[in-house]
Amino acid sequence: MSPTEMEALKAAFEMHQAMNIEVFYWWCTAIMFMIHAGFLAYEIGASRVKNALASGMKNILTLAVIIPTFYFFGWWIYNAFPGGFVPVEAAAALPWSTSMGPDATDLGTGIFWAAFAMFGATTGSIMSGAVIERIRLSAYLILAVVVGSVVWILAGAWGWHPEGWLLLDLGYHDVGASGVVHAVAGFFSLGVLINLGPRIGKYVDGKPMAIVPHNMPMALIGLMMIIVGFFGFLGGCIIFNGGDTGWTTIYNTPTNLSAFAFNTLMGFAGGVVGAYLTSREPFMTMSGGLAGIITVAAGLDLYYPGLAFVLAAIGGLTMPLFGRFLEKRGIDDAVGAVAVHGWCGFLGVVFVGLFAAGYPNVGDAPDISFTGQLLAAVIMCLLGFIPGYVISYAMKQFKMLRVPEKVEALGLDLVEIPARPYPETVPAQDIVASTLTPDMPANKA
Repeated sequence: MSPTEMEALKAAFEMHQAMNIEVFYWWCTAIMFMIHAGFLAYEIGASRVKNALASGMKNILTLAVIIPTFYFFGWWIYNAFPGGFVPVEAAAALPWSTSMGPDATDLGTGIFWAAFAMFGATTGSIMSGAVIERIRLSAYLILAVVVGSVVWILAGAWGWHPEGWLLLDLGYHDVGASGVVHAVAGFFSLGVLINLGPRIGKYVDGKPMAIVPHNMPMALIGLMMIIVGFFGFLGGCIIFNGGDTGWTTIYNTPTNLSAFAFNTLMGFAGGVVGAYLTSREPFMTMSGGLAGIITVAAGLDLYYPGLAFVLAAIGGLTMPLFGRFLEKRGIDDAVGAVAVHGWCGFLGVVFVGLFAAGYPNVGDAPDISFTGQLLAAVIMCLLGFIPGYVISYAMKQFKMLRVPEKVEALGLDLVEIPARPYPETVPAQDIVASTLTPDMPANKA
């Protein structure tokens, strides 16, 4: 074979390698949409009939507001703020740059942007479940843009970017986004919930009451769909390289899909077992699968699968307990999002420091350490909590955060949408009677 033919063959091979990378992340992004189908189903099921469609609309609109805002400024934040709050030059990530549009010579930017945009949408959907049945749709969408296109991606810049200061200064390791997505979104939600307050009827004489989902089977199916979507989410967290390099983590350390497969499945199983032991309740048990995966996600590339099962079981065991702890203190988290994502995300980052301390990073970044992981975990929680609390507090002062009491009692579907989820079988008007106060007569229209 002549040198010219060798060069042509090499060029063709490299082009196919680049196309394979695009195809991999294309399908990861597509599978991630299943996460949002799952959030849609489980939030509708977890709501009462009078709020079912309002809960669903929040999830549909989450994608519609985060995707464009992540295009216009979210991707730039990731590239501009790895060192903290002072931006560096990142003109290529601005929305009017050549790379941020169709370019036949660029087989990477668009597909990586798409995967990151779906990570951002996930953070919004995490908050969505926590605040169902009483938040204004407009307020929710503003908060979703903040967490999905600003806050989480700032955490990503600090903890995922090759120049991120948490990586370079603390040796931060979080390959599956336990911290940068889940802890941030969970504690952002906690900040919002403090200002939003509990649903009408949740507390009687200070004692928490059960507000029963109207369709538990739908909620369980939705949670299982989220688990399916997580295979796309975690696939988007691994780097498909061309040439001799093969698979690496976001930190350029060696790994492969086999490591992710072992520990994702063991994490799911451990979380379910753990949550079942401390809740014996279907919704929390199924949520335990998600809690288990989040608990081991930060160290998917490092754990022995047996250890992953044990750590996930700890996450699953403690998740309902943490949820009850918050509930007893007046926090009405309708679906346990703070416990599943915030608490287990925090645990996931800290566990890497406990069980993988000393593992080397590439380049000059320090080795993984317990101190570094613990400090980074606290930073992730604060980075989520502070803006969630401050912005929702400001909204509360201007009466922008929560629907009026009468609207909440009648049901958001009848007022904010307006539509009925089951017009022929379960009229929403019949459902609201038990939530009305004496000075709020039932709607007879």
